[in-house]
Amino acid sequence: MKLLIPGPVTTHPDVRAAMAVDIAPWDNEVRPVFARIRTRLLALGGGVPATHAALPIQGSGHFGMEAALRSLLRPGERILIPMTGAYADRMARLARAAGREPVPLAASPTEPVDPETVRAALADPSIALVGLVQSETSSGIVNDLVAIGAAVRDAGRRLLVDAVSAFGALPLDLGAQPEIAAAVFTPNKCLEGMPGIAVALVRRDAMPAPGTAGSWCFDLADVLEHSEKRGWGTFRFTPPVQTLNALAVALDRLDAEGRVGRLARYTANAATLRAGMQALGLRPILDARHQGPIVSNIAAPTDAGWDLQRFVDALKRRGYLISNFYDTETPSFRVGTIGVLDRSDFEGFAAAVGETLAELGIGRRSAA
Repeated sequence: MKLLIPGPVTTHPDVRAAMAVDIAPWDNEVRPVFARIRTRLLALGGGVPATHAALPIQGSGHFGMEAALRSLLRPGERILIPMTGAYADRMARLARAAGREPVPLAASPTEPVDPETVRAALADPSIALVGLVQSETSSGIVNDLVAIGAAVRDAGRRLLVDAVSAFGALPLDLGAQPEIAAAVFTPNKCLEGMPGIAVALVRRDAMPAPGTAGSWCFDLADVLEHSEKRGWGTFRFTPPVQTLNALAVALDRLDAEGRVGRLARYTANAATLRAGMQALGLRPILDARHQGPIVSNIAAPTDAGWDLQRFVDALKRRGYLISNFYDTETPSFRVGTIGVLDRSDFEGFAAAVGETLAELGIGRRSAA
Protein backbone atom coordinates (compact mmCIF):
# COMPACT_ATOMS: atom_id res chain seq x y z
CA MET A 1 0.00 0.00 0.00
CA LYS A 2 1.32 3.43 -0.97
CA LEU A 3 0.45 6.18 1.49
CA LEU A 4 -0.37 9.34 -0.45
CA ILE A 5 -1.12 11.33 2.67
CA PRO A 6 0.82 14.23 4.26
CA GLY A 7 2.19 11.87 6.90
CA PRO A 8 2.93 9.36 8.16
CA VAL A 9 4.44 8.64 4.79
CA THR A 10 5.50 5.65 2.75
CA THR A 11 8.89 4.66 4.18
CA HIS A 12 11.91 2.74 2.92
CA PRO A 13 12.25 -0.93 3.98
CA ASP A 14 15.46 -0.10 5.86
CA VAL A 15 13.60 2.48 7.94
CA ARG A 16 10.84 -0.01 8.73
CA ALA A 17 13.40 -2.67 9.62
CA ALA A 18 14.93 -0.32 12.19
CA MET A 19 11.64 -0.45 14.11
CA ALA A 20 11.96 -4.21 14.67
CA VAL A 21 14.72 -3.93 17.26
CA ASP A 22 14.53 -4.21 21.05
CA ILE A 23 16.36 -1.26 22.61
CA ALA A 24 16.93 -0.18 26.21
CA PRO A 25 16.72 3.63 26.15
CA TRP A 26 19.06 4.08 29.10
CA ASP A 27 21.78 1.76 27.73
CA ASN A 28 25.11 3.58 27.52
CA GLU A 29 25.69 2.15 24.03
CA VAL A 30 22.60 3.81 22.56
CA ARG A 31 23.01 7.20 24.19
CA PRO A 32 25.63 8.32 21.63
CA VAL A 33 23.20 7.31 18.86
CA PHE A 34 20.47 9.51 20.30
CA ALA A 35 22.89 12.38 20.88
CA ARG A 36 24.09 12.11 17.28
CA ILE A 37 20.51 12.33 16.02
CA ARG A 38 20.00 15.60 17.87
CA THR A 39 23.26 16.99 16.46
CA ARG A 40 22.25 16.02 12.92
CA LEU A 41 18.78 17.55 13.23
CA LEU A 42 20.21 20.79 14.57
CA ALA A 43 22.68 21.01 11.67
CA LEU A 44 19.92 20.25 9.16
CA GLY A 45 18.02 23.26 10.50
CA GLY A 46 21.04 25.55 10.30
CA GLY A 47 21.51 25.77 14.05
CA VAL A 48 24.75 25.62 16.00
CA PRO A 49 25.18 24.23 19.54
CA ALA A 50 26.45 27.51 20.95
CA THR A 51 23.14 29.27 20.25
CA HIS A 52 20.60 26.51 19.54
CA ALA A 53 19.47 23.13 20.86
CA ALA A 54 17.40 20.21 19.53
CA LEU A 55 14.81 19.33 22.17
CA PRO A 56 12.66 16.19 21.69
CA ILE A 57 9.20 15.64 23.15
CA GLN A 58 7.44 12.29 23.05
CA GLY A 59 4.24 12.46 20.97
CA SER A 60 2.90 14.05 17.81
CA GLY A 61 3.58 17.44 16.26
CA HIS A 62 0.78 18.92 18.35
CA PHE A 63 2.66 17.85 21.48
CA GLY A 64 5.74 19.67 20.24
CA MET A 65 3.75 22.78 19.33
CA GLU A 66 2.02 22.90 22.72
CA ALA A 67 5.40 22.51 24.44
CA ALA A 68 6.84 25.39 22.39
CA LEU A 69 3.87 27.67 23.05
CA ARG A 70 3.96 26.97 26.78
CA SER A 71 7.73 27.28 27.02
CA LEU A 72 8.24 30.42 24.92
CA LEU A 73 5.25 32.41 26.16
CA ARG A 74 4.40 33.25 29.73
CA PRO A 75 0.76 32.85 30.80
CA GLY A 76 -1.35 35.65 29.37
CA GLU A 77 1.20 36.70 26.74
CA ARG A 78 -0.06 37.23 23.19
CA ILE A 79 0.94 35.48 19.97
CA LEU A 80 0.05 36.73 16.49
CA ILE A 81 -1.03 33.85 14.25
CA PRO A 82 -1.73 34.31 10.52
CA MET A 83 -4.80 32.12 10.00
CA THR A 84 -3.57 30.10 7.05
CA GLY A 85 -5.82 27.07 7.53
CA ALA A 86 -6.55 24.17 9.85
CA TYR A 87 -3.09 23.98 11.39
CA ALA A 88 -3.00 27.67 12.20
CA ASP A 89 -6.42 27.15 13.80
CA ARG A 90 -4.93 24.35 15.87
CA MET A 91 -1.99 26.50 16.94
CA ALA A 92 -4.46 29.13 18.17
CA ARG A 93 -6.46 26.49 20.03
CA LEU A 94 -3.33 25.11 21.70
CA ALA A 95 -2.28 28.62 22.76
CA ARG A 96 -5.70 29.38 24.17
CA ALA A 97 -5.89 26.08 26.06
CA ALA A 98 -2.45 26.79 27.56
CA GLY A 99 -3.59 30.16 28.89
CA ARG A 100 -1.80 32.21 26.26
CA GLU A 101 -3.69 34.67 24.08
CA PRO A 102 -3.77 34.05 20.31
CA VAL A 103 -4.24 37.11 18.11
CA PRO A 104 -5.67 35.92 14.78
CA LEU A 105 -4.46 37.63 11.61
CA ALA A 106 -6.76 37.12 8.63
CA ALA A 107 -5.11 35.33 5.71
CA SER A 108 -6.26 33.99 2.36
CA PRO A 109 -6.98 30.25 2.19
CA THR A 110 -5.58 30.12 -1.35
CA GLU A 111 -2.56 32.48 -1.25
CA PRO A 112 0.56 32.76 0.93
CA VAL A 113 0.63 35.17 3.85
CA ASP A 114 1.56 38.73 2.88
CA PRO A 115 4.61 39.74 4.98
CA GLU A 116 3.41 43.33 5.04
CA THR A 117 0.22 42.36 6.87
CA VAL A 118 2.41 40.78 9.54
CA ARG A 119 4.56 43.90 9.70
CA ALA A 120 1.48 46.10 10.14
CA ALA A 121 0.00 43.86 12.83
CA LEU A 122 3.22 44.07 14.83
CA ALA A 123 2.59 47.75 15.41
CA ASP A 124 0.69 46.38 18.42
CA PRO A 125 3.34 46.35 21.18
CA SER A 126 1.44 43.80 23.26
CA ILE A 127 2.27 40.97 20.86
CA ALA A 128 5.22 38.97 22.16
CA LEU A 129 5.58 36.27 19.49
CA VAL A 130 4.47 35.40 15.95
CA GLY A 131 3.38 31.83 15.11
CA LEU A 132 3.61 30.77 11.46
CA VAL A 133 2.79 27.53 9.68
CA GLN A 134 5.54 27.19 7.07
CA SER A 135 3.70 24.59 4.97
CA GLU A 136 -0.02 24.60 5.66
CA THR A 137 -1.04 20.95 5.45
CA SER A 138 -4.73 21.71 5.02
CA SER A 139 -4.23 23.66 1.78
CA GLY A 140 -0.73 22.93 0.46
CA ILE A 141 0.39 26.56 0.57
CA VAL A 142 4.00 27.32 1.52
CA ASN A 143 4.59 30.64 3.26
CA ASP A 144 7.71 32.74 2.74
CA LEU A 145 9.59 32.13 5.97
CA VAL A 146 12.44 34.49 5.09
CA ALA A 147 10.25 37.48 4.14
CA ILE A 148 7.89 37.05 7.09
CA GLY A 149 10.86 36.49 9.38
CA ALA A 150 12.37 39.78 8.22
CA ALA A 151 9.17 41.61 9.17
CA VAL A 152 9.23 39.95 12.58
CA ARG A 153 12.92 40.74 13.09
CA ASP A 154 12.45 44.39 12.08
CA ALA A 155 9.74 44.68 14.71
CA GLY A 156 12.05 43.27 17.38
CA ARG A 157 9.90 40.17 17.92
CA ARG A 158 10.47 36.44 17.70
CA LEU A 159 8.97 33.75 15.49
CA LEU A 160 7.64 30.27 16.29
CA VAL A 161 7.60 28.10 13.17
CA ASP A 162 5.34 25.12 12.65
CA ALA A 163 7.70 23.21 10.33
CA VAL A 164 5.95 19.88 10.82
CA SER A 165 5.22 19.24 7.16
CA ALA A 166 8.23 21.18 5.87
CA PHE A 167 11.36 20.14 7.76
CA GLY A 168 13.81 18.10 5.72
CA ALA A 169 12.67 19.42 2.35
CA LEU A 170 11.85 23.13 2.53
CA PRO A 171 14.64 25.55 3.47
CA LEU A 172 15.18 26.47 7.12
CA ASP A 173 18.28 28.30 8.35
CA LEU A 174 18.17 29.18 12.02
CA GLY A 175 21.60 30.76 11.83
CA ALA A 176 20.50 33.20 9.14
CA GLN A 177 17.22 33.99 10.90
CA PRO A 178 17.96 34.89 14.54
CA GLU A 179 14.33 35.93 14.99
CA ILE A 180 13.26 32.27 14.96
CA ALA A 181 12.80 31.30 18.60
CA ALA A 182 11.85 27.73 17.73
CA ALA A 183 10.90 25.49 14.83
CA VAL A 184 8.83 22.39 15.58
CA PHE A 185 8.69 19.25 13.40
CA THR A 186 8.24 15.48 13.42
CA PRO A 187 10.22 12.70 11.68
CA ASN A 188 7.23 11.17 9.86
CA LYS A 189 6.86 13.77 7.11
CA CYS A 190 9.70 15.00 4.89
CA LEU A 191 12.34 13.18 6.94
CA GLU A 192 10.60 9.95 5.84
CA GLY A 193 10.84 8.44 9.31
CA MET A 194 8.26 7.11 11.75
CA PRO A 195 5.79 8.90 14.06
CA GLY A 196 6.12 9.05 17.83
CA ILE A 197 8.25 12.07 18.62
CA ALA A 198 8.33 15.82 18.01
CA VAL A 199 11.44 17.98 18.00
CA ALA A 200 11.79 21.69 18.71
CA LEU A 201 14.92 23.39 17.44
CA VAL A 202 15.15 26.30 19.86
CA ARG A 203 17.25 29.40 20.25
CA ARG A 204 18.74 29.23 23.73
CA ASP A 205 18.37 32.93 24.49
CA ALA A 206 14.63 32.75 23.71
CA MET A 207 13.96 30.20 26.46
CA PRO A 208 12.56 31.41 29.78
CA ALA A 209 13.52 29.54 32.95
CA PRO A 210 12.08 26.08 33.66
CA GLY A 211 8.61 26.27 35.16
CA THR A 212 7.18 28.81 32.72
CA ALA A 213 5.34 26.07 30.82
CA GLY A 214 3.10 25.19 33.75
CA SER A 215 3.62 21.55 32.84
CA TRP A 216 6.55 19.27 33.59
CA CYS A 217 5.92 17.12 30.51
CA PHE A 218 5.70 20.10 28.13
CA ASP A 219 8.51 22.20 29.58
CA LEU A 220 11.20 22.63 26.89
CA ALA A 221 13.36 24.64 29.28
CA ASP A 222 13.38 21.63 31.58
CA VAL A 223 14.30 19.37 28.63
CA LEU A 224 17.21 21.69 27.87
CA GLU A 225 18.36 21.79 31.48
CA HIS A 226 18.16 18.00 31.76
CA SER A 227 20.12 17.53 28.52
CA GLU A 228 22.89 19.85 29.64
CA LYS A 229 23.20 18.12 33.01
CA ARG A 230 22.66 14.47 32.05
CA GLY A 231 23.87 14.40 28.45
CA TRP A 232 22.35 14.86 25.00
CA GLY A 233 21.72 11.14 24.60
CA THR A 234 19.37 11.03 27.60
CA PHE A 235 15.64 11.68 27.97
CA ARG A 236 13.64 12.72 31.01
CA PHE A 237 11.00 10.04 30.33
CA THR A 238 11.00 6.84 28.26
CA PRO A 239 11.36 7.84 24.60
CA PRO A 240 9.97 5.99 21.54
CA VAL A 241 13.29 4.25 20.99
CA GLN A 242 12.31 2.40 17.83
CA THR A 243 11.19 5.66 16.25
CA LEU A 244 14.58 7.16 17.08
CA ASN A 245 16.39 4.14 15.68
CA ALA A 246 14.38 4.47 12.45
CA LEU A 247 15.11 8.19 12.36
CA ALA A 248 18.84 7.54 12.35
CA VAL A 249 18.39 5.40 9.23
CA ALA A 250 16.07 7.98 7.65
CA LEU A 251 18.68 10.68 8.20
CA ASP A 252 21.28 8.51 6.47
CA ARG A 253 18.95 8.31 3.48
CA LEU A 254 18.43 12.07 3.51
CA ASP A 255 22.18 12.63 3.61
CA ALA A 256 22.53 10.43 0.53
CA GLU A 257 19.76 12.20 -1.39
CA GLY A 258 20.43 15.71 -0.11
CA ARG A 259 17.78 18.21 0.94
CA VAL A 260 17.86 19.88 -2.47
CA GLY A 261 17.43 16.52 -4.18
CA ARG A 262 14.54 15.59 -1.90
CA LEU A 263 12.78 18.88 -2.56
CA ALA A 264 13.28 18.40 -6.31
CA ARG A 265 11.74 14.92 -6.13
CA TYR A 266 8.74 16.16 -4.16
CA THR A 267 8.32 19.08 -6.57
CA ALA A 268 8.31 16.69 -9.52
CA ASN A 269 5.78 14.49 -7.70
CA ALA A 270 3.44 17.45 -7.21
CA ALA A 271 3.77 18.56 -10.83
CA THR A 272 3.06 15.03 -12.07
CA LEU A 273 0.02 14.79 -9.80
CA ARG A 274 -1.32 18.13 -11.00
CA ALA A 275 -0.91 17.26 -14.66
CA GLY A 276 -2.53 13.88 -14.14
CA MET A 277 -5.55 15.32 -12.34
CA GLN A 278 -6.06 18.04 -14.93
CA ALA A 279 -5.89 15.45 -17.71
CA LEU A 280 -8.82 13.70 -16.00
CA GLY A 281 -10.84 16.92 -15.94
CA LEU A 282 -10.24 17.58 -12.24
CA ARG A 283 -9.34 21.00 -10.87
CA PRO A 284 -6.61 21.68 -8.27
CA ILE A 285 -7.77 24.02 -5.50
CA LEU A 286 -4.66 26.21 -5.64
CA ASP A 287 -3.23 28.21 -8.51
CA ALA A 288 0.00 26.59 -9.74
CA ARG A 289 2.13 29.53 -8.55
CA HIS A 290 0.92 29.01 -4.97
CA GLN A 291 1.03 25.22 -4.90
CA GLY A 292 3.61 23.76 -2.53
CA PRO A 293 5.37 20.42 -3.04
CA ILE A 294 4.11 18.69 0.11
CA VAL A 295 0.37 18.22 -0.32
CA SER A 296 -2.19 19.08 -3.00
CA ASN A 297 -5.97 19.46 -2.80
CA ILE A 298 -8.10 18.59 -5.80
CA ALA A 299 -11.64 19.98 -6.01
CA ALA A 300 -14.24 17.26 -5.56
CA PRO A 301 -16.21 16.40 -8.69
CA THR A 302 -19.58 18.12 -8.83
CA ASP A 303 -21.29 14.91 -9.90
CA ALA A 304 -24.21 14.00 -7.62
CA GLY A 305 -22.74 10.53 -7.19
CA TRP A 306 -19.52 11.78 -5.59
CA ASP A 307 -18.75 10.32 -2.18
CA LEU A 308 -15.29 10.86 -0.71
CA GLN A 309 -15.18 7.68 1.39
CA ARG A 310 -16.27 5.47 -1.52
CA PHE A 311 -13.59 7.15 -3.63
CA VAL A 312 -10.95 6.53 -0.95
CA ASP A 313 -12.00 2.91 -0.55
CA ALA A 314 -11.89 2.26 -4.31
CA LEU A 315 -8.41 3.78 -4.55
CA LYS A 316 -7.27 1.71 -1.60
CA ARG A 317 -8.28 -1.46 -3.47
CA ARG A 318 -5.91 -0.28 -6.19
CA GLY A 319 -3.02 0.16 -3.78
CA TYR A 320 -3.20 3.90 -3.00
CA LEU A 321 -4.39 5.40 0.29
CA ILE A 322 -5.34 9.08 0.51
CA SER A 323 -6.95 11.13 3.28
CA ASN A 324 -10.65 10.50 3.83
CA PHE A 325 -11.30 14.08 4.97
CA TYR A 326 -10.55 17.60 3.75
CA ASP A 327 -9.85 20.94 5.40
CA THR A 328 -10.54 23.29 2.47
CA GLU A 329 -13.54 25.61 2.32
CA THR A 330 -14.95 23.69 -0.65
CA PRO A 331 -15.09 19.87 -0.88
CA SER A 332 -11.85 18.34 -2.14
CA PHE A 333 -9.63 15.32 -1.84
CA ARG A 334 -6.13 15.67 -0.45
CA VAL A 335 -3.03 13.96 -1.80
CA GLY A 336 0.40 13.99 -0.16
CA THR A 337 3.38 14.04 -2.52
CA ILE A 338 6.06 13.19 0.03
CA GLY A 339 7.56 9.93 1.27
CA VAL A 340 9.58 7.32 -0.63
CA LEU A 341 7.70 7.96 -3.87
CA ASP A 342 8.62 9.33 -7.28
CA ARG A 343 6.94 10.54 -10.47
CA SER A 344 6.07 7.02 -11.60
CA ASP A 345 4.00 6.52 -8.46
CA PHE A 346 1.90 9.57 -9.30
CA GLU A 347 1.50 8.51 -12.90
CA GLY A 348 0.16 5.24 -11.52
CA PHE A 349 -2.06 7.12 -9.11
CA ALA A 350 -3.58 9.20 -11.91
CA ALA A 351 -4.40 6.01 -13.78
CA ALA A 352 -6.00 4.59 -10.62
CA VAL A 353 -8.07 7.76 -10.15
CA GLY A 354 -9.32 7.49 -13.73
CA GLU A 355 -10.35 3.87 -13.18
CA THR A 356 -12.00 4.75 -9.88
CA LEU A 357 -14.04 7.62 -11.32
CA ALA A 358 -15.25 5.30 -14.07
CA GLU A 359 -16.12 2.59 -11.53
CA LEU A 360 -18.13 5.05 -9.44
CA GLY A 361 -19.87 6.52 -12.48
CA ILE A 362 -18.54 10.01 -11.90
CA GLY A 363 -19.04 11.91 -15.14
CA ARG A 364 -19.24 15.55 -14.09
CA ARG A 365 -15.80 16.21 -12.69
CA SER A 366 -15.06 19.92 -12.38
CA ALA A 367 -16.89 22.98 -11.14
CA ALA A 368 -14.70 25.20 -13.33
